[in-house]
Amino acid sequence: MRRGAVLVAQTLSSSWTPLFARAAAVVTDTGGILSHAAVVAREYGIPAVLGTSIATVMVHEGQPLEVDAQQGTVRIMDTAPSVPTAAGDGNDHS
Repeated sequence: MRRGAVLVAQTLSSSWTPLFARAAAVVTDTGGILSHAAVVAREYGIPAVLGTSIATVMVHEGQPLEVDAQQGTVRIMDTAPSVPTAAGDGNDHS
């Protein structure tokens, strides 16, 4: 796992703990405020959104995510490149 990536998993156990040092955030399908993931995320000072039920189904490897632990939300960021439009193009090509 590269440093600054979001760690997304169905559940996390103590064997995953070394990855927390590299993670920017943690998202799991299961777990709650007393789960291993929650406790370790607090120790490392990284945001965690747990118990989503669908994170591993909805998120694919490499997708950029925005994790807001205060709101309990995970947003999959748009990865499509922006396409500049021609200045003054009002689609009137007469």
